[in-house]
This record gives sequence, structure tokens and C-alpha cells, in this order.
Amino acid sequence: MASQDRSVVLPASTNSPRFRLLPTPHILQAGERQIELSSPVCMGILNITPDSFSDGAELARSDRSEFRFDRDKVLFKAAQMVRDGAQILDVGGESTRPGASPVPVDEELDRTIPVLEILRAEFDVLLSIDTSTPAVMSAALAAGAGLVNDVRALTRAGAIQVVAEAQTAPAVCLMHMQGQPVSMQETFSYGSVVDEVFGFLKKRIADSEQAGLERSRILVDPGFGFGKSVEHNYELLRRLDEFHELGAPILVGVSRKSMIGAVTGRSVDRRLSGSVAATSLALQAGAHIIRTHDVADTVDAIKVYQACRSVG
Repeated sequence: MASQDRSVVLPASTNSPRFRLLPTPHILQAGERQIELSSPVCMGILNITPDSFSDGAELARSDRSEFRFDRDKVLFKAAQMVRDGAQILDVGGESTRPGASPVPVDEELDRTIPVLEILRAEFDVLLSIDTSTPAVMSAALAAGAGLVNDVRALTRAGAIQVVAEAQTAPAVCLMHMQGQPVSMQETFSYGSVVDEVFGFLKKRIADSEQAGLERSRILVDPGFGFGKSVEHNYELLRRLDEFHELGAPILVGVSRKSMIGAVTGRSVDRRLSGSVAATSLALQAGAHIIRTHDVADTVDAIKVYQACRSVG
């Protein structure tokens, strides 16, 4: 793979000592898989929850009073995402929407592990587990997950060891979140949101490497909507290119979030256009992975971006 020149730098801003590096291709090492990121990749969301802010309950069985996933619905949705171009499927069993309450470990395991086993048997794509719980990480890796997507950036006790010491050598996405889901949108405070998110991710990368994780296995996510105001979110999006200095691929998740609803006035089920617009801005800033509920439309945005980038 031909590399791009990183020698040209531009000042990030008049009040920042950092420099913007031109985005370069990455190869993400996720177990035995190598995910080529010289072109942006789409990650499809599979929420196995009754209370996610957007779509979790749509995978539930209709013949039970308590929440249980419907195997056929999961397979149908996953198959559609793969056909539409998703290269990664992200399975989560605990909602991290603002105000969400914690889920018992046994319940999170019951929701996610059977789904991962089903997906591993049916699809040749990278499977991701969206969790912060070490026991769930361990079981998910045994069930076929090759990526741990952690909104708490492996800060829970034992989490970093599970990923670093796993025989399967999974990748990990380290995300920034201020506070906890149950209250993160009630109070938040930053001196400079970009500087503080950047500093947090830089430290978590260093901590992960010190624990034994190779840089080639690490992704970063600024955490749009996690303990941030609307203005904070758009400041992060506007200055997303500064995060290339971290030297890790960037994952962006803005799909249907309140930052879209706040400026469009649209309900969750009508935020597709706004989500694609924000995705296009993230792609222009060099985002490598786009996490989305709407795979087909997001893949179209990626194709248009790639076509524009390839001219000349």
C-alpha cells in the first residue's frame, strides 16, 4: 500500500500548540483480521436493548413480556447491513443514551453473546462488542468479537487487562465520555473541549500501550453526545482533523444523535439527512470509521467522498 506524505503540517489554530497532520491510511489489526482504512469504513449498529434512544427495541420478540431478542430479526437486519456495505457490526446490550441505567452483567451477557455467536456463523465481517464490562468483553471475545468498543475507554477495573492479554489480540476503540450515561447530559464542564478530549485520549492510548496493546490495535472516538453540549459537539466536529496527531484511526458516531436534532428540530426517526451531513464533514476531516444506524445512506456518503477525493 502506497503511503501518503505526512511532512506537510499546518497550524491547528492561533491558540493551540498542536499541528494538524494530513490524514494518512491505517491498517487496523483486529485479531487475525486486518481492516484497511485508507478508504473510510462503515460500522453498523445492532442494539440488543429495549431502551436505546433510537432502535434497540426493534429487534425484540413480540411474544414475550420481558425483553428477548428475535433471532430472525437480528439476522435480517445484520444481513441488510452487510449487503449495504457495513464491514463492521457493533453489538451492544446496554444502552448508553443520556439517562440510561446500568444493566446487570448476566443480562448484558444474555443479550449479546448469543447474537455474536449467530453473527459469527453467518457473516464474514469484523464483529464488535459495545461494552465497558470486563466479563462481557472476555465472553464476547471468546464468542468471536474482534473489536471492543468501550465508551469508558477501558477505565473499569480489569478492562484494559482483558483486552491486552486476550489470546485473540482484539482491537479496541477508546472513547471519551465526561460523567456517566445516567447523568452525563445534566452537568458538564470544559475549559477547552478539544484540548481536554485530546489529552484524555492521548493518555488512554499511552496507558493501553503500557499494558501491552500495540498501536495498530487502537482506535479513538471523541465521544459525540457523551457529556457534551451541542456547542461542544460541533466544536469537536469542526476541529476533528486535529485528532490525527494521536496517530490512531478515528471512529465517529453522530448517527441520529441529539446534536442533530438540536439544530434541525427533527425527531430521532427523521434525522437521517442531518446525520449524513455531519458524516460528510467528518469524512472531510479524515474520519476512518463511521458508526451508524443507516448503513446504505452512510455508504453512499462515503462513496461520494471517495469519488471527490480521487479526482486529480
